[in-house]
Amino acid sequence: MYVGQFKTNQIVDRLEAATKARQATVARFRARPAANDPVVLARHAARRAVVQAREVRVSEREIARLAAEAQREAEALAALEREAAEAARQAAEKVERQAALAAEQKAARDARFAARKAKVRR
Repeated sequence: MYVGQFKTNQIVDRLEAATKARQATVARFRARPAANDPVVLARHAARRAVVQAREVRVSEREIARLAAEAQREAEALAALEREAAEAARQAAEKVERQAALAAEQKAARDARFAARKAKVRR
């Protein structure tokens, strides 16, 4: 057996295998159905339906997210308004208490003054 011939056969075998692989690839490509084939059209229609359904679900989730966000903002705004109203009520009560205290203090001061005047007149 000649070593060079063995190597040549190996190269020939590889070349034949590559040629067969290329031919198989071309055969697979040619075996594909045409673009206007009903099976292909049905597959594309099914894919479009899936994509449209996905887009609908995504838009519904987005709408739900926006609605929930608007609800949270409305609740936060209502809470702020309640806090502001409570603060205003407390401020008004404080002003009333201070006015009542001032009136009591003035009445006590006037009573002391009147008592002093009455004592002096006797």
